[in-house]
Amino acid sequence: MISQQSRLLKTEKVMALVDSWGITAEQKIFLLGLPDNLRTRKLEKFRQSEPFPDIESVNQHVSHLLGISDALRTTYPRNSEMGGIWMKQKHKRFNNNPPLAVMLEKGLKGIIQVRAFLDCTFAWDSSGSV
Repeated sequence: MISQQSRLLKTEKVMALVDSWGITAEQKIFLLGLPDNLRTRKLEKFRQSEPFPDIESVNQHVSHLLGISDALRTTYPRNSEMGGIWMKQKHKRFNNNPPLAVMLEKGLKGIIQVRAFLDCTFAWDSSGSV
């Protein structure tokens, strides 16, 4: 079981990540796997004092988004803004679509696709290779 403090820190980190991508509140709710009926002003509480709900689908989205964040940080260690730029640039690996667009179109499947591209250890583990 994860502590409330740890969940809050993850929430703050992921909110900062999706905020940095300049997407709408509705798109953030979708990428985070939050319930569709969540009011967009609830996002402000997640930025400040409240952790995401402890729901399996949300936990999966958050885990993969944190993996993407870590991979971007190690890919661009000297410029924290490059990760956001990379997310919005067209990439041949994604049929000339930006990785962010893939995630917004495919949801969790797209998030996993982007993470697997960025994080070779995740891709290796998920492929069943030994």
